[in-house]
Amino acid sequence: MQSAAKTQEISNELGSSFTLKNGQVIKNRLFKSAMSEQLGTPEHNPTSGLATLYSRWAQGGIGLAITGNIMIDRTALGEPKNVVLDEHSDLEPFKKWAKAGLQNNSQIWPQLNHPGKQVPNFICKEPVSPSAISLSGGLEKGFNTPRALIEPEILEIIQKFALSAKLSKEAGFSGVQIHGAHGYLVSQFLSPRHNQRKDQWGGSLENRMRFVLAVYHAIREEVGNNFPIGIKLNSADFMKGGFTEADSMEVVKALSNAGIDLIEISGGTYESPSMVGHKVKESTLKREAYFLDYIEKVRELVDTPLVLTGGFRSSAAMQSALDGGATDLIGLARTTAVDPDFPNKLIDDASHKQDLRILTTGVKGVDKMAMLDIVWYEFQLARMAKGRLPKPNLSEWGVFFKTLASAGTYAFRKRRA
Repeated sequence: MQSAAKTQEISNELGSSFTLKNGQVIKNRLFKSAMSEQLGTPEHNPTSGLATLYSRWAQGGIGLAITGNIMIDRTALGEPKNVVLDEHSDLEPFKKWAKAGLQNNSQIWPQLNHPGKQVPNFICKEPVSPSAISLSGGLEKGFNTPRALIEPEILEIIQKFALSAKLSKEAGFSGVQIHGAHGYLVSQFLSPRHNQRKDQWGGSLENRMRFVLAVYHAIREEVGNNFPIGIKLNSADFMKGGFTEADSMEVVKALSNAGIDLIEISGGTYESPSMVGHKVKESTLKREAYFLDYIEKVRELVDTPLVLTGGFRSSAAMQSALDGGATDLIGLARTTAVDPDFPNKLIDDASHKQDLRILTTGVKGVDKMAMLDIVWYEFQLARMAKGRLPKPNLSEWGVFFKTLASAGTYAFRKRRA
């Protein structure tokens, strides 16, 4: 599956190109995983800053960049400043965003999403989900109990995914990714904890995966066989009664058989956030890759190209994951928010490493309220969107007070989605 040609002499395999089965060439093995930018306009179109931000990442050497959540339905937002791509959207700023992300021979794919019940209660009084089951772990305080979807609504949502993908292609993006992880709607359908329906959309795993397969097939019908479709999928939810590793592997096989082009492996939900290192074993942290054990098993089952995301900090660990054959691309996120040139540096220097400091104000209650692990990085993205450099020594207290001054506690509540 690896392209035979290398365009330049490189110090490690991270800089080698990779060719998807449909022929699309990704210039290197470095993949920017989605991060919420919170840079939508009041009409939920992209601000000009998104083009500036993704231009910066393209110049920094990323091979394939996945955008933050682009919602398929403007009545179902996960956050107030989400971008929405539907029949009411202005395609011109999307075209500028796509063009910017394609600079320097990079690729850019929108991540298409529906939040399901992961909608803060100040945004939506009655969210929807496969079943009328609340979030837990304290999140029920900020999120209302959802209403169970009826079948015509399920079919409508599937078509909304397809329309957003069609518009993505028209805008000039080079592929799309379905967000099937982290507790959003696709993930909710897959989970027996959250999907307790008695019809064809729930119950057995075959029924629970019907929704994601229907979304994939609807998108494929709209965009054709040569336009890449990827998915971000949980290795597991890491919750009692939730989506298991065994379930996940069956879904991977089904998607692979259906013809999906790229599978990004992550894990966890906002009730159990393993995707950001929550309760990850010390031995796993040292190895850097949070979900390596799982993806090694998946590699034995399918030949679909895979992306491993979560925990990578050094060129050496990334190269080790590639050498083992478990993954084809390396997912990066927060490291690129602090240093947009991180991909170029990894390729140029086989010993390059970036340590991310532990963010804290020194007061645990403030850290939790401020959601520092999210908001601090959003500030970095906002700086780059304005054409400025990231600020690695940005004050945690400064972030807290600036956010409080601009939007009050409302700004922190929204981040709980």
